[in-house]
Amino acid sequence: MGTIYILLCTFGIFLVVNVPVAFSMTLACILALLWQGAIPISTVTLKLYSGIDTFPFLAIPLFILAGGFMEQGGISQRLIQFAKNLVGHIRGGLGFVVVVAEIFFSGISGSSIADASAIGSLLLPSMAKAGYTPPRAAAIVAAATGMGMLIPPCLNMVVLGAMANISIAGLFMGGFLPGFLMAATLMIVIYIQSVKGILPGAEGKRASLRSIMASFRDSVIPLMMPVIIFGGIFSGIFTATEAASVATIYAFIVSVFVYKEITLKDVEKTLVDTAILTGVVCLLVGAASGFSWILATHQVPNILGNFIGSVSEGRAVFLILTIALFLFFGMILDGLPAILIFFPILYPIAISLGIHPIHFGVLVIAVVGISNVAPPIGLCLVIICSLARISLTDTIRPLIPYISILVIDLVVIAFWPWLILFLPNLFKL
Repeated sequence: MGTIYILLCTFGIFLVVNVPVAFSMTLACILALLWQGAIPISTVTLKLYSGIDTFPFLAIPLFILAGGFMEQGGISQRLIQFAKNLVGHIRGGLGFVVVVAEIFFSGISGSSIADASAIGSLLLPSMAKAGYTPPRAAAIVAAATGMGMLIPPCLNMVVLGAMANISIAGLFMGGFLPGFLMAATLMIVIYIQSVKGILPGAEGKRASLRSIMASFRDSVIPLMMPVIIFGGIFSGIFTATEAASVATIYAFIVSVFVYKEITLKDVEKTLVDTAILTGVVCLLVGAASGFSWILATHQVPNILGNFIGSVSEGRAVFLILTIALFLFFGMILDGLPAILIFFPILYPIAISLGIHPIHFGVLVIAVVGISNVAPPIGLCLVIICSLARISLTDTIRPLIPYISILVIDLVVIAFWPWLILFLPNLFKL
């Protein structure tokens, strides 16, 4: 076990001194193999490549590019205006708008960071004018962003499905009902707080039917992208990877030729940003592949499985431990690295306990989504606080009710598999 100690200790040390996660994993793998001596270091290079050498991973840059085009093409403002017209008049006002806008936008962008940046930059100033304190406004945007990861398409679902050979279409469909559950419970909390006077009341009068239809017409083109993606996948016309290609072409046409809000310079910037983010994701996936391979060759999954079995023979403790593990490490490592490191270890244990692959995958995605906005160091929470120009500690207290209800939702998702599996089973995914 000396190799594993070297691997984990060096990885932890590199993280403490702020070495990026991908480089920390790669350097830890190299030092562990040097310690072991029997395996050439070139194995790390092979694992870096083989970890991303699968067809489904082609969907990653394509979904990132499609989301970039839609974000740059004036889509956010149209979707938010539609959300305001739908629910802005209800008690809870802009808090409801944030949640509904996140449902719309997350199904297009595929990225929690894009959601946090777009919705935060557009709605935080409006919420401040409506009487929301900056910490309370940031907390609502953060909670909605955490929920939004379950609304497909989701990059983490693509990575997880490709890595574990789980149906990506099944993960997409399995995320809908849990996502709507979290959205509904968040809106209930916002409504109760509004009734108690913690939050401001309604945002203006009820929009006229004409205004709603006008904003819907402005939004119907971007809202058609998820319809095209899922309609094509579930009808068997194309795979999830091919759907990403169709989504990219559609987003480009809408942003450049329909709305005409993207110039050639914007296209160049979007391509560069996509290349950078794709490189980051692929480096993480490759590094985690080598890291997980060393753990697997030294029987760490079996050891962990035996430990969990000694604690409890049932699913309950395993699911609770899974939620706790990904909540904690999702904050420290960020969501995707936590998935890449721990999911390959826990997944065989989940299967041995009779947990459905799609159920376990969607549960992990849900936990990671919340960890991204959980204090004290959730990545999306940091972004939102910077947009709101407040310190991260200011949001901790107002965020507690929202994080608490989302964690309760996690428990429901964990112990009620039907909520996840109903739609995948209905479509036979």
